[in-house]
Amino acid sequence: MRDKLLIIGASGHGKVVADIAIKMNKWQSIAFLDDDETLKQSMGLEVIGKTSDVLKYIDEADFFVAIGNNTTRMRIQEELESNGLELVILIHPSSVIGTEVNIGSGSVVMAGVVINSSTVIGKGCIINTSSSVDHDNVIEDYVHISPGANLAGTVTVGRGSWLGIGSTISNNIKICNDCIIGAGAVVVKDITEPGTYVGVPVRRLDR
Repeated sequence: MRDKLLIIGASGHGKVVADIAIKMNKWQSIAFLDDDETLKQSMGLEVIGKTSDVLKYIDEADFFVAIGNNTTRMRIQEELESNGLELVILIHPSSVIGTEVNIGSGSVVMAGVVINSSTVIGKGCIINTSSSVDHDNVIEDYVHISPGANLAGTVTVGRGSWLGIGSTISNNIKICNDCIIGAGAVVVKDITEPGTYVGVPVRRLDR
């Protein structure tokens, strides 16, 4: 771990990520990279360049991709990894992490989150504010679990999926890759086809 942390993305999600990094108290300095050239400061922290400048700091900083969009976050993180970088993991001090929980590089666990035992969180995931992930879950890479979402035990969420705010996933459920689960939706059966699902219980929206 280095003394400096560079956060890629200085918008709303980046601000929350920066707040977590500050509270972790592991870096002497924290700054942003952002492609909006008019942005010079965020959260009182300096914006020192664009995403393309990342390799200038490869030997002096740790990195984190704070982009909310799953596809964009995946593209940037995998490009960084292809250049030999491993991104840090950010965990808010107020979160509760159970025994035998594994969290992948570039993932963030936000305030008030509970992740129970024997759960695997992939890389580049967002486990957002006050969500809960119960025992024996598998959250694959680049998933976003929104604020207040609740996952029961033995749930699998496929790569690149997004669970909306306040959604509920019943136990022993598998959700395939590239799904969007709407706000407040309730999933009680496996989802095997990518798409957008809303309602109680969920139904797939027509294309």
